[in-house]
Amino acid sequence: MSNYFSDREIGPKARTEQTMSPAAWGGIAVLVESLASSGAFGASFPKECPDGHAICGNDTDKLKSAIEAEIEGLSWPLQRDEFDEDDFMRMRKPWAPPTLVALDFIEFVWRCVALPVPGKLHDYYRHHHLSFDSTQGRSALVSDVNRILARNGLAYEITGDGEVRRILPAVIGDMLARTYFQTGDQLLDVMLEESRRKFSDPDPLIRREALERLFDSWERIKTLADDNKAKSAKLVLDRASSEPVFRQLLEKEALELREIGNSHLLRHHERTQTPVIDTDHVDYLFHRLFSLVDLVVRKNAPR
Repeated sequence: MSNYFSDREIGPKARTEQTMSPAAWGGIAVLVESLASSGAFGASFPKECPDGHAICGNDTDKLKSAIEAEIEGLSWPLQRDEFDEDDFMRMRKPWAPPTLVALDFIEFVWRCVALPVPGKLHDYYRHHHLSFDSTQGRSALVSDVNRILARNGLAYEITGDGEVRRILPAVIGDMLARTYFQTGDQLLDVMLEESRRKFSDPDPLIRREALERLFDSWERIKTLADDNKAKSAKLVLDRASSEPVFRQLLEKEALELREIGNSHLLRHHERTQTPVIDTDHVDYLFHRLFSLVDLVVRKNAPR
């Protein structure tokens, strides 16, 4: 079963959270610990039978070293809580690593996991010799991790190829998925595609780069119709709408977005400009500008 009664009755929880919560991390950590107990990392970090020539589990010392080498800030056993320094009794409270660290760890686990298949029973040591099915092991991991992320409302999922991706807001996600840029300007097509690709990245800094690139693209779009930028911008908007009221609305939107781009750390980087830090604000501005860009590009597409 892939969902719960509440999901079927009232629908799944909105996937809007972009920060790994202690509850979600705790679920992932327990899942990975359970996999380790079953020997699911034996294909990547084998523990050999003392008699040799067979694998009987996973070597957690090797697993620990690999985690520490590849995932900064994590070790084995996995940390799930910490001391509350503000509590004079120093009680422990739930803990989660930074979101990108947690997501990197999920990809690490996908690469290393495999379903352990018991073979011959070694009577003396009371263990089975194991073989491994990485396809089934990874498939089960994807299902289990995605269920944890979904139940906690996190806007991420791991694909069958082991890559964590961000779940975009529904409307902009649909628009980005169906958009294919053919503006007649090769450099502009590259800029728009770069912006689209970066906006799907889990890293908030890269998503901000996507917004900056989209503002750069908009400035180039306004030069497509004529060498004179002011005249060109007017022609571009004229082609987007011949209906006077809507044409005026587009003019107002273009002016407001220009002001936002110039007054925030998006197109210029003077000390007086305001940075856009909140990831929800980045999403909002990207959605707003991309909607205008998509309309104008389609209406100005080469015939």
